[in-house]
Amino acid sequence: MTATLERLRAILVKDYQLAPDTLTLDAPLESLGIDSLGVAELLFNIEDEFRVVLPPEPAALLTLGDVVRYIDELVAAQGMGAGTGTAAVIATAA
Repeated sequence: MTATLERLRAILVKDYQLAPDTLTLDAPLESLGIDSLGVAELLFNIEDEFRVVLPPEPAALLTLGDVVRYIDELVAAQGMGAGTGTAAVIATAA
């Protein structure tokens, strides 16, 4: 499990009262009870937790894996949160 997924799972368990065992990369957000309004709220939490700024363009986020990849891309592109995402973990392991 990636550090990003672990941090995202913590948000979802705390804020959405979701069972940790349901939070896998292939879990559709809709099946977790996260609708479009819930995704918007989740994105605000992601900004705070990962210290990123979300672009104004909407992203296609259908699964937790999509959200994890989106976070990792934002962290890498914005050069923030070193050591928090999978890209940072891979870079330090090389």
